[in-house]
Amino acid sequence: MTRRIDLNADLGEEVTDDAALLTVVTSANVACGYHAGTPQTMRFVCEEAARLGVAIGAQVSYLDRENFGRRPLDIAPALLEQQVLDQVGVLVDIAEAAGTDVSYVKPHGALYNRVVDDEEQASAVLVGSGSLPVLGLPGGALLRLAVDAGREIRLEGFPDRGYTPEGRLVPRDQPGALIHDPEAIAAHAVALAESVDSVCVHGDSPGAVVAARAVRRALEIEGWDVARW
Repeated sequence: MTRRIDLNADLGEEVTDDAALLTVVTSANVACGYHAGTPQTMRFVCEEAARLGVAIGAQVSYLDRENFGRRPLDIAPALLEQQVLDQVGVLVDIAEAAGTDVSYVKPHGALYNRVVDDEEQASAVLVGSGSLPVLGLPGGALLRLAVDAGREIRLEGFPDRGYTPEGRLVPRDQPGALIHDPEAIAAHAVALAESVDSVCVHGDSPGAVVAARAVRRALEIEGWDVARW
C-alpha cells in the first residue's frame, strides 16, 4: 500500500524564495496579511500554486506584523473569530481569482502554540475558519475540538524544530529549538512521517529551499508518495 505524506511550507511572508519553494512543496501555508504578506504576495503564491497543483492553506495569525506573529496576545475570542474570518476571506477571494481554492487552515506562530492548550482561542479559530480542514500539532486542543465539531484534521510535524518530551515544540528562545542542517532536518522528517499527515519546513529560514529539497528527496527514497491531501 502506498504511503502518502504532504510537504508544506509557510509562503507569502516576503522573506524567502516563494517561487523555488513552490516547485518542491505540495501545500502552501499562505500568510494572510496579519503577521506578514500583502495582496500582491498572496496573489503570486496562489497563481503559482494553481499552475503547479500545490494546495493552498490560510495561515492565520494574531494581528502583529511588528513581531511576525510570534508574540502571544490576549484578545477576546469574539475579536479573534472576526480576525480569522477576515484573513480567510481575503485569501479565499484571491485564490478564487487565481483559479484555485483554500483547502485548509493553519494558525501561525504564537497563535499556533496558543491553541494547543487554550480552548477558547482554539474555538475562535475554528469558528472563524468555517468548515475548512484544520492542520495542527497532534494532541492539542485545536485538533481535538475540530474532531468534536466534525471537521477534517491533519496532523503536522516539524522536522526543522526540536520537541519537548510532551510532544510540544521547544520554544524558539531555548536551546535545541531550531535544526539548521538540511540532512538532519531530512532525517527528522522521515522519522516524523510515520505519525503525521504533513511535515512543515519553515519558509522564513534562510535555508528553507535547500531543506525542503532534502526533505522531499529523503521521503521519496524511503518510499513515501509526497503529495497533497
